[in-house]
Amino acid sequence: MPLSYWGMALAHIGFAVSLLGIALTHELSVEKDIRMSVGESATHGEVTFRFDGVVDAPGPNYRAQRGLFAIEDGERRFGLTPEKRRYFASGSVMTEAAIDAGFFKDIYVSLGEPLADGDWAVRVYVKPFVRWIWLGAILMALGGTVAVADQRYRRLRRRIESRRAAVGVPA
Repeated sequence: MPLSYWGMALAHIGFAVSLLGIALTHELSVEKDIRMSVGESATHGEVTFRFDGVVDAPGPNYRAQRGLFAIEDGERRFGLTPEKRRYFASGSVMTEAAIDAGFFKDIYVSLGEPLADGDWAVRVYVKPFVRWIWLGAILMALGGTVAVADQRYRRLRRRIESRRAAVGVPA
């Protein structure tokens, strides 16, 4: 089999992986806006989010309020710390989401606005198979590179150039 065939096959497999990632992410994603008090937990699917409060976090050119979240995803336990930043120069407020990226699932947490009684508006996302979209794109690019590396294309170009030179047509 020529190299261009393997490149084509790899690119098509990459397309299928991307398409599968898009479809699964679209169908299985969970997005929730919730009101959380300190110490409160919320469960979405297999993932439990516990809100442990907010601390001040000074930055080089901003002041932030950093949310502290304890996450349980099956047997795995970890923390995420999204931020609500106010920049000194412009006074603009920006939300920095915290992301736990994995091969099969991405988990996002972002702080909304502070509410009454120390509660916060929180947005949580569980997005499975997002990385598969990117993996498919990488496989497609790799397949194109492998296909272009096939020697047949260089031989064809040399033949065309030699015919042009024989006829006297400039390249």
